[in-house]
Amino acid sequence: MKKYTSPLECNNYYHVYNHAVGKDNLFKNNGNYIYFLKKYAKYISPVADTFAYCLLPNHFHIALRIKDEQQIENTIKTDLKIKSTNKLDYKKYISKQFSNLFSSYTQAFNRQNERTGTLFERPFKRLHIDSNNYFREIIHYIHFNPVHHGFVEDLRDWKYSSFESFFSEKATLLKRAEVIDWFNNKEDFYTFHKKEIKEKAIIDLEL
Repeated sequence: MKKYTSPLECNNYYHVYNHAVGKDNLFKNNGNYIYFLKKYAKYISPVADTFAYCLLPNHFHIALRIKDEQQIENTIKTDLKIKSTNKLDYKKYISKQFSNLFSSYTQAFNRQNERTGTLFERPFKRLHIDSNNYFREIIHYIHFNPVHHGFVEDLRDWKYSSFESFFSEKATLLKRAEVIDWFNNKEDFYTFHKKEIKEKAIIDLEL
């Protein structure tokens, strides 16, 4: 049985995803999507490298790798303005960064929409990516999600995913080169994304 709430370990790869509570949406307009990505860059980029993402109205998917202990230590020292991290729990700090992301976004979203209470499901789900093949399948699953859920017919038409970034020269926080290497080259990356999502992936990831 898959573990959806395992601790986030340094140097490990994960598929992180979350859903709005009940029938709510996480994103109602273009500004919401942009604001979430800005908050993500603020809270998560210091502790994780990002490989792919997709934001949909009521949920999101992200593929990432938690940074190594030295990088996390440097982040903690800068963030908390301390000289020693001997007594700090790296796992708790990483988890807190995600809590800060969800909390800060929820507060802004609630003010804008005159609502109160929780917006994201708790706890957020994460699956350990433990093989090259699984990594490729997850990247494809994330980018193909808007097609799978019927928002667009061509995944390149969905604005709120990282797919188009892999064909751009603009600066990005995404680890584009690493992702492309996992698929050999851009042509193979694009070809891989033309296929449908495997039924097993749908069962595993949409429970």
